[in-house]
Amino acid sequence: MPYEKVTVRTNDGDCETHVFSPAGSGRWPGVIFYMDAGGIRPAVLAMAGRLADSGFVVLLPDLFYRFGPYGPLVPAEVFRGDVMAILGPLMATTGNDKAAEDTEALIAYLDSRADIKGDRYGAVGFCMGGGMAITSAAAYPDRFAGVASFHGGNLATDAPSSPHRFVAGLEAELYIAAADNDAHYPADMAERFEASLRNAGVRYRAERYEGAAHGWMKPDFPVYNQKAAERGWTELLALFKRTL
Repeated sequence: MPYEKVTVRTNDGDCETHVFSPAGSGRWPGVIFYMDAGGIRPAVLAMAGRLADSGFVVLLPDLFYRFGPYGPLVPAEVFRGDVMAILGPLMATTGNDKAAEDTEALIAYLDSRADIKGDRYGAVGFCMGGGMAITSAAAYPDRFAGVASFHGGNLATDAPSSPHRFVAGLEAELYIAAADNDAHYPADMAERFEASLRNAGVRYRAERYEGAAHGWMKPDFPVYNQKAAERGWTELLALFKRTL
């Protein structure tokens, strides 16, 4: 699996971006991978690599680039301490709106590659990245065909940058996978978010993963659930292969 690190120039600076490609020569659909609040670390790199091995060119941008050097963070250690004291300063440097701004440059980078097939891309986000993927795809509706959010939180809040405010522009097919007991995405929030999707006529499917906790897809999280994670991978690959 070919791997490289590149620097993508955004409006706010240089975003270090990890690029994974399928082995061999050819052209493949492009996907942008929006990370969780734990940042870039071995487990996230491995997930991006797994997606590339399934036939996609995967961009994994370090969306904490505005903060500067950090980590790598070890989730088990982070969760044993004051989580927001550790992650809060990093998270404060980005958000749904800033990720959408960064996506313009990421799209331009994908467009510049000779190994990309087609001009509509996929987006997938985990935890914090779920809302970023949805908001970014809505900001560039003609450039995304499939979007997935896994245990994405705060998808419908009163914040100006809440993803549900932007879904009217979403043309991509959307898959939403949520934990069945998630304080970051409770049932009433899910109802509010899905109502916004229905009102906008978005093609979507939303599922609750019974027995899974917020963050279940991440193999380095204490709540990692292998059975639920494999189900998530099956759904993700089916979405991208269908839409890209």
